[in-house]
Amino acid sequence: MKHKTLKVKYRVLLPLWVFVTLFTGLVYADSVEAVLSQKEVVEGNTAQLRIIAEGDRAQFPNITQIDGVPVLGRSQTQHTSMQVINGNSSITHTTDLILTFVPTKSMQIPSYSVTIDGKVYHTKPLTLKVVKSTAPKSLESGAYSLKMSANKTHVIVGEPLVVTVYFALRNNIRLSDNPQYQRPEFKGFLVKEINDPKRYMKGDHQITELRYVLIPEKPGNYHITPATAKIGLADTSRRDIFGRFFGTIWKPIVSNALDIKVDPAPQDADLIGHFYVDSTLDKNVTKANKPVNLTITIEGDGSLEDYEMPNYEIDGVTVYSDDAKVTTEVIGDKIKSTYIKKFVFIADSDFTIPEQTLKAYDPQSKSSKTLTIPGYSVHVEASKHTAASVSSNVSSNNESGTVHSNITPPKADNPQEAPAVSGASLQSSWWMLVLAFGAGMASMYLGLKLRFKRASRPFNESEALKILYGHMSEDPEVEAMVRKLYAKKRGDKRVKIDKKELKEMVARFR
Repeated sequence: MKHKTLKVKYRVLLPLWVFVTLFTGLVYADSVEAVLSQKEVVEGNTAQLRIIAEGDRAQFPNITQIDGVPVLGRSQTQHTSMQVINGNSSITHTTDLILTFVPTKSMQIPSYSVTIDGKVYHTKPLTLKVVKSTAPKSLESGAYSLKMSANKTHVIVGEPLVVTVYFALRNNIRLSDNPQYQRPEFKGFLVKEINDPKRYMKGDHQITELRYVLIPEKPGNYHITPATAKIGLADTSRRDIFGRFFGTIWKPIVSNALDIKVDPAPQDADLIGHFYVDSTLDKNVTKANKPVNLTITIEGDGSLEDYEMPNYEIDGVTVYSDDAKVTTEVIGDKIKSTYIKKFVFIADSDFTIPEQTLKAYDPQSKSSKTLTIPGYSVHVEASKHTAASVSSNVSSNNESGTVHSNITPPKADNPQEAPAVSGASLQSSWWMLVLAFGAGMASMYLGLKLRFKRASRPFNESEALKILYGHMSEDPEVEAMVRKLYAKKRGDKRVKIDKKELKEMVARFR
């Protein structure tokens, strides 16, 4: 009986032992994070706070109110996932706590302490903004309606405005199909659609807000045509054999139109809005032909969607810039923008990044201010390769002006002086020749196959730039090619690149 019990235990424990053996070295990453369902909520509507805990055992605090506002709902979910990356396995246990509440004013979500596997972690504080509904009062009457409004109707060129289309639907109306919506025409404006529509309750109507940021491009008087939609309602005159309604009646609805007046902007203004600028250089000292990175950030009230910062032009320096990253969000009736652009500078001697100034005109205060991006001095240390090249060029100069870098040993004048190979050695190593021949044929086959694959793939200069960039200091020709590629990438049409030479060069480092 005892022997049988041991057998049963062995069968139960063996799979567990195999599992532990296979996944020794599992990585567990404990962490906690708090997120809001939305950073801005319309007064009277619900908000949700989600606390995400990653770890084996998570213990949440008992939260009954948030900044004085009672918690109306609480739910908790759990799930486990496993990942294998480069042979390393990781198991993640995630527990979510979701708290529902109705904020009455803008509030600060405090930091909360969560215990995970016996260790205490803290969430970061969050800010929740509560705004009043901007929907027209006329939306609250009728079964459904479509209205349009603008936060400004008189602006200057480059000054953004927000146009909002409101769709209201009474709670007791059921649609048989999704509305077919057609946005207004915004001729004369650069348009950015805010992809996250706002939905909330106002009285007995559900309101959906569709917002557009408009940036006027030229002065003049503009007419924004109405937004239109078709509402699919159930046809109550038609029923199936079970008494259910079927069929759809489409009802067209039209919003109002808008008139916008646009005045000229000050001619010397680079930016329209209230902005400030910040810049960081990753290093002031670098090696020859090694990159120096400058990051410029412009942030503030206004739109930066159509702004493009001018490139730097410095003699003897290769300058490359990425496309700017621009983010725009609408908070209430204000437009907040952030513009981040990175520049890369490559040189073989000391250089100076010049100071730049931008002029920003603020339509609210009707005043201008100058934003300054400071200049930077960069010291370039000569690399060992450069020093060695200079020394070699000086010592190796001859009448023809060539430098010999690959010298092969001289061949014997008399072929008879070459050492003889015995017949016994030839007989003992014939099989080695066969193997070498076979290996050579296999290598040639694989090489041709690989070359064919590479040849069949379209050649990309951006990919070549990435490959050659890390080998600039190894070969002056590679350095020259990288400079050409950078120049062409930034739009220099005078640069001509030999495709055959580039392909051969890339093949050396693949």
